[in-house]
Amino acid sequence: MKLPDMPKAAAPGTAPNVAPNVASLPRPRSRRPLAGLGVLMAVLGILPWVLPNSFYLDLVIRMGINAVIVLGLNLLMGFAGQISLGHAGFLGIGAYASAVLPTHLGWHPVLAMGAGALGAGLLAALLARPIFRLKGHYLAMATLGLGIIISITVRNEAAWTGGPDGMPVPPFALLGLELSTDRQWYWVVAGLLALSVWASLNLIDSPFGRALRALHGSEVASRVVGVDVARYKMAIFVMSAMFASLMGSVTAHYVGFVTPNLADFFHSIELVTMVVIGGMASVYGSVLGAVLLTALPQALATFEGWETVAFGLILMLSMIFMPRGLVPTLAARFGKGE
Repeated sequence: MKLPDMPKAAAPGTAPNVAPNVASLPRPRSRRPLAGLGVLMAVLGILPWVLPNSFYLDLVIRMGINAVIVLGLNLLMGFAGQISLGHAGFLGIGAYASAVLPTHLGWHPVLAMGAGALGAGLLAALLARPIFRLKGHYLAMATLGLGIIISITVRNEAAWTGGPDGMPVPPFALLGLELSTDRQWYWVVAGLLALSVWASLNLIDSPFGRALRALHGSEVASRVVGVDVARYKMAIFVMSAMFASLMGSVTAHYVGFVTPNLADFFHSIELVTMVVIGGMASVYGSVLGAVLLTALPQALATFEGWETVAFGLILMLSMIFMPRGLVPTLAARFGKGE
């Protein structure tokens, strides 16, 4: 009986004969993405008509803003496997660009928002290669340092940023229409959230997304199949930073005031916690994590001084019993994808 031909061994010192084709990487398993997106859009369409008052509408708007930020952060952490403990710094860049540039230099809010996103993207691109040469806790400390530098800068440049007290933000206007009511802002944020979820689902099922999953699993194996690891890390870091900057601008215009707390370390940790609680590498987990952790402090306000303890206890129990996050755990239990 004739044995099948064995593949030829590579010459010593040379890489295996594997075609460098990112599209050949295995596709992620089916997720029913369109059904989930349809449910999300239906909920977003119904919510403003059933909420009892403006307090709940404001809370839902903040949930939506956080969800978009966490989606970008989850692409970096959950899908690419690169931790960032200073992500609120990019949020602060966008917020202060939308406050400082129109106030001091007379820029149009749209130009200021774009400049903030471009600045955050350029900063991320410049720092990506040196930062992402690090691994594990060294990488975490480097990103933490970046966030602290941005936070200290906006606190100390009081002549431009108002210092620790913050500064007002001009209203957002486009084509003669000024966004002034909560209902107007709701539809803007709802549209951004639906668009972000749709874009994220398509991104992770593209060759780019499969490359991110590959380098998360093994950078060595990714290089073997032709993935430029450094370039993909830089690309997703820049994308995530620009996501955060744009939503920082949206937050600043919606609230009408910006303070350095938006860019501080504790806000970065809050964003990371939303990713982990909802589910790493889960698009709908990002949304659920943002919704729960935005609403939870309000729900615990009745504990009168013990709300922080209750908040920490809930997070601790969640991680003990659902270490993969809420959505992946529930999906595995019921045998369904996202």
